[in-house]
Amino acid sequence: MFGIDANKLAGIAAAAAFSLMVGTPALAQAPAHDHGHDAAAPAKLALDHGKKWATDAPLRDGMTKIRALVEPKIDAAHAGRITPAQYKQIASGVEAQVASIVANCKLAPDADAMLHLVIAELGQGADAMAGKDAKVRPLQGFGRTVTALNEYGRHFDHPGFAPIQTGH
Repeated sequence: MFGIDANKLAGIAAAAAFSLMVGTPALAQAPAHDHGHDAAAPAKLALDHGKKWATDAPLRDGMTKIRALVEPKIDAAHAGRITPAQYKQIASGVEAQVASIVANCKLAPDADAMLHLVIAELGQGADAMAGKDAKVRPLQGFGRTVTALNEYGRHFDHPGFAPIQTGH
């Protein structure tokens, strides 16, 4: 119609949607995810009196593995080249690591309450990537997952955990 290939147009649209998703402060409104602790969940992710929250080995291991699942797919997500089956595979990996974190992570109650916000966002991102939420496209779930990982890195003391570069 305008001399633009349909696949190229789809890729441009996917990149624009992804850019909008990773730039949103979704964690500010994320609901708490209870994984067995009694601490009241905060409404917004915040630092611990200006410092990052302490982590433990199971948390660092799980978040490193989630990052390793997501970061190599950034360019494909921008280009609209991730298939529904690939999104489901990423979602499955995220869910497995979240389950491991929930089962093994032992943080102080306040740090755990903050982690609930990140875990909730990772879960919602995985649900969208897996097609469990018809209102949210898999690309949007991918963007939520990237945002959650980057917010984790900004708020939790995890030496060497680098933010995922989103291309903007």
